[in-house]
Amino acid sequence: MTNTANTSAIACKIHSVEALTPGISKVVLSPKQAADFRAGHYLQLVLSSDDKRPFSIASIASSNLLELHIGTPAGDTWSSAALSHIEQQFQAGLPVMAEIGLGQAQLREDSKRPVILLAGGTGFSYVYAIAQALRAANTSRPVFLYWGVRSEDALYYQQQLQQWASSSKQFRFIPVVQLPSADWQGRTGLVHEAILADFVSLEAYDIYIAGPFAMAGIARDAFKAQGAHPEQMYADAFAYI
Repeated sequence: MTNTANTSAIACKIHSVEALTPGISKVVLSPKQAADFRAGHYLQLVLSSDDKRPFSIASIASSNLLELHIGTPAGDTWSSAALSHIEQQFQAGLPVMAEIGLGQAQLREDSKRPVILLAGGTGFSYVYAIAQALRAANTSRPVFLYWGVRSEDALYYQQQLQQWASSSKQFRFIPVVQLPSADWQGRTGLVHEAILADFVSLEAYDIYIAGPFAMAGIARDAFKAQGAHPEQMYADAFAYI
């Protein structure tokens, strides 16, 4: 089930398409009418009436833009087709259609609990929006952002996040690399295991999760075993696993 104030498709001008890494593209859209969404919501890109593809929104509403991070690894025809559609419309000077403001895993703004943000791969776009919203609200809530990737060259916003961490006592950024190079000096292994190692109990935290469904399911079970309350864990993947 989705939760949205605006389920009808909105025409969106394609502002830009650029490569973040060889396999990940950043797409910025400008809705042609007001779009109602919150940090942590996603949109569905409408390729046709019976082909709608969901992507997390990496921006917050105050920007008046929709930022998407679309990963197109080798063999992934699902995401590649969506990106090709965007690029074709962009080259033709045409908009794309999107249903905006979907999902149940948006930021709970009324909570006072500290926050753990867990992202695997381009699931980062989801937690990035939540981190921006918390930062814009000048929150006093501690925020821990864990970003797991296979190799460190996939940490495409690492510099910005490190700057945030340097300028805020409330924000910590912990990148975790599964297959590090010899030069990597940071954390390694599986990202959810880094969280388990860092927190004796997860009882007091709101936890937001995005990434492959398998990862979300494993993390949910492991976090529950370490004290996390199911009603304080949020991921749209939970509706499917």
